[in-house]
Amino acid sequence: MADGSFYEQMAKQYLEANGLVLIEQNYRTRRGEIDLIMRDKDTLVFIEVRYRNLKSRVTPEESMTMSKRKRILRCAQKYLTAKSAWNKDCRFDFIGIQPNALSQQFEINWIRSAFEAG
Repeated sequence: MADGSFYEQMAKQYLEANGLVLIEQNYRTRRGEIDLIMRDKDTLVFIEVRYRNLKSRVTPEESMTMSKRKRILRCAQKYLTAKSAWNKDCRFDFIGIQPNALSQQFEINWIRSAFEAG
């Protein structure tokens, strides 16, 4: 079984293939962590990556709780303050990864603007 960094790397490669540019990976604060921070043209994108195996009772998307969203928002605020980037357009994306039951491949579900800061 691979660890979380394996799936974050898979998500990063997928997003780069779709035109996003990595700015930072595993941005940590006392308040939590943001898996990937990328740029999509002129937009700063904060990305949460979630993996669930086939035995899991919930999908990766269902595992994204309100408390996890709030933690990501607080980390993003810290990042924007630290980088003096409050004037940047931002969005919060979600990448869900799970194995395909019929093949040896993974299914990647990219949800742009998965949640809002407000």
